[in-house]
Amino acid sequence: MSWPDAPEIMRGSPEIDAYPENARVWEIEEAKQSDGPTVEASEHIHGLFGEGSLFHGTHGFYIVGVDEGTARLPRSWHTRALVRRFDVYGRMVKAVAPSPEYLIVSKLARLDDKDKQFVEAYHRARPLDIKLIETRIAAADLDPAVAARATAYMRRLGAK
Repeated sequence: MSWPDAPEIMRGSPEIDAYPENARVWEIEEAKQSDGPTVEASEHIHGLFGEGSLFHGTHGFYIVGVDEGTARLPRSWHTRALVRRFDVYGRMVKAVAPSPEYLIVSKLARLDDKDKQFVEAYHRARPLDIKLIETRIAAADLDPAVAARATAYMRRLGAK
């Protein structure tokens, strides 16, 4: 959200992650109205807007429902989050995104090929403060092996 003209590799994904702020309320209300098993809010999002949905076919991108555990972020990530409000057909939608440093940490925690491409593209265009990212990694409560891998990756990236 903070870099609309970011390199294509960073913004070219057809996938948007969405975690509704009211997910738990949504699920509780559904449970009250249902006799059978309830579906998580993220599953509803996937069914309505996910890959292969009518929404995807119509708009060319899809939305993946996620929960509070999907991205590996420090508990305080909200204090540095980017917030934008959009009018969508008369309803106000609030978009909240992790700060760039925390987004990088969440990518480093998973570190699959597309995450590496994202981090490297970011670093080429806007060199990352390696020490700051290491501090954010330490604050993210990652498994020690994952944190060590992420830190080593960042140090290699900084040495290039």
